[in-house]
Amino acid sequence: DKSWMHMPEALSKNFIAYNAKFLGSTEVEQPKGTEIVRDAVRKLKFARHIKKSEGQKTPKVELQISIYGVKILEPKTKEVLHNCQLHRISFCADDKTDKRIFTFICKDSESNKHLCYVFDSEKCAEEITLTIGQAFDLAYRKFLESGGKDVETRKQIATLQKRIQELETENTELKYKVQDLENQLRISDFPSSPAGSVTPKSPSTDIFDMVPFTSLPSESATPTRNGTQLPPVPNRSTEIKKDLFGAEPFDPFCCAVDDYTPDIQSKLDEMQEGFKMGLTMEGTVFCLDPVENRI
Repeated sequence: DKSWMHMPEALSKNFIAYNAKFLGSTEVEQPKGTEIVRDAVRKLKFARHIKKSEGQKTPKVELQISIYGVKILEPKTKEVLHNCQLHRISFCADDKTDKRIFTFICKDSESNKHLCYVFDSEKCAEEITLTIGQAFDLAYRKFLESGGKDVETRKQIATLQKRIQELETENTELKYKVQDLENQLRISDFPSSPAGSVTPKSPSTDIFDMVPFTSLPSESATPTRNGTQLPPVPNRSTEIKKDLFGAEPFDPFCCAVDDYTPDIQSKLDEMQEGFKMGLTMEGTVFCLDPVENRI
């Protein structure tokens, strides 16, 4: 029931930056839930108090929120510590009793585990929560406009392209088998010498040091000139792989493994699933225990 905090162009063409202290992240069992984040905040607050008693300060970070995600950076070096894509963020909440604390749950891209990130801001937890919600809304609209509605169609096209590639591979293998069978038939049809006859062995070279003419099977017989055998005619396998100029012919469906792009279809499916789950924004009391507010 609250209006968005920023102009859409600020999040779609740039980002909104906030400074905060990073209490850390911890794995949670569910992608949503007030009790889930409440337990995570208690756990991280307790761990942070132990580190503080040991002389360790809570690290400061910069949050960059846009339609592409929430980046957590080191404020001085601008090194990206975490990059949380918006379609992976499923829950975002701020503490109504403590305007400094806010948190969100994000699914990790590598482990597929749900992680809860907890921050201590300068009394703008509610504003950061609304900014993430607005960015999520804009990102989902952009996803639909850029082709998210055609996910099923793209999936069918990808399946057909894969099937065409498989058929092309089978066709090439069958051509090789047919060629081998033809070679075997030609060898078996070549007339053998009559029984009892002895074919005299011809010398390797004649008196002029030339290679003498010999009868060869029809498949390997090639024209000769001055006793020198001409280069053999390329077989079918060579014709398939190279064209007249010795270059490999272009085939859009048969490429090397390194030429394939990453599985874009699975990324689209993942984004569609994440956006359909939606982003739950909630204001709640994270920790009822009397814990020091300033960390």
